[in-house]
Amino acid sequence: MRGFRERSGAGLVWLKAARPAVDAAGVIARNPSGGWVIGTPEQFRWMHGVVKALLVLNLLDALFTLVWIQLGLAREANPLLRNLVETQPVLFVATKLALVGAASWLLWRRRHRPLAVIAIFVAFLLYYALLLYHLGFLSLVVKALLAAA
Repeated sequence: MRGFRERSGAGLVWLKAARPAVDAAGVIARNPSGGWVIGTPEQFRWMHGVVKALLVLNLLDALFTLVWIQLGLAREANPLLRNLVETQPVLFVATKLALVGAASWLLWRRRHRPLAVIAIFVAFLLYYALLLYHLGFLSLVVKALLAAA
């Protein structure tokens, strides 16, 4: 196609175009400024599921954090939310969900840009790792309770 340069990496085809277009593979190039854009409708459906999972992982992180703090086993790592979690737990959860939800929404709106896609996946992986940390800590708490019984 005239006006396109193709690069491939990590299974994605990236196109640089001066005007909106769709190539034969269905990859959308919609950036009038000529920046790199990526994605097919199928990839975006899959990525939408990743964003939903990110929001669920955020909720689980908030709930686990509340449990650990109420039991006196942990402290909130985020200094901006530390006071809020101790004084108003419901507002803490609402704030955490709102902040991550807003960031996810902004990244989703920019999903045609590679940096937004990378940010979505990095956030998902960080929250997934955090959930694994919470589950590991939960197993230690359960073992301690069983040993004490």
